[in-house]
Amino acid sequence: MLFILTGEFEIGKTRWLEAELAYLRANGVPAAGVIAPGIWERTPDGFEKRGIDNVLLPEGRRIRFALRRDLSGDGVPEAAHANETCTKWRIEEDAVNQVNELFSTLAAQRNDVVAFPSLLVVDELGPLELVRGAGLTQAMALLDMGPSAAYPHALIIVRSSLVECACERFASAWGEHVILQPDDQSGNLLHANLLH
Repeated sequence: MLFILTGEFEIGKTRWLEAELAYLRANGVPAAGVIAPGIWERTPDGFEKRGIDNVLLPEGRRIRFALRRDLSGDGVPEAAHANETCTKWRIEEDAVNQVNELFSTLAAQRNDVVAFPSLLVVDELGPLELVRGAGLTQAMALLDMGPSAAYPHALIIVRSSLVECACERFASAWGEHVILQPDDQSGNLLHANLLH
């Protein structure tokens, strides 16, 4: 089954996912793929997101994935706030390559018979992947293959405006899908489907 976690910007989707993955792992369901925790800095008004890391699963290695363009000296593209296919993030090419290499390795293992199948996780699929066909291309390719012995279920994070696009893209490979929000009800639904 394909789970699509969605919601507005910066409402805690990745934090919710991290907590769920820890719970699932403690109950015998490992995860493989990538999660993308933000890099936050305290400001006088609260907290400000300044960058994005990627944590490669299952090993847990953390790499710097992106920094805000206004902080990296690149400047923010004029259209960044109006056009979803532009980004306010300067994404590290080497990081994209490392994440794509991970998903290539996972693809090679997808038909392995394992004692404990993993939940395939991709945080997040955005305009780069779903509109431009760039970015995490190997994650998209693996998702396009559908469920397998090693990864019978997948969970992807997709912003609200791209959910319909993701549903259409993966419908033939995964069939049914479940939309999740970062809340207790969705956590219970995830547990009901993954914990046997």
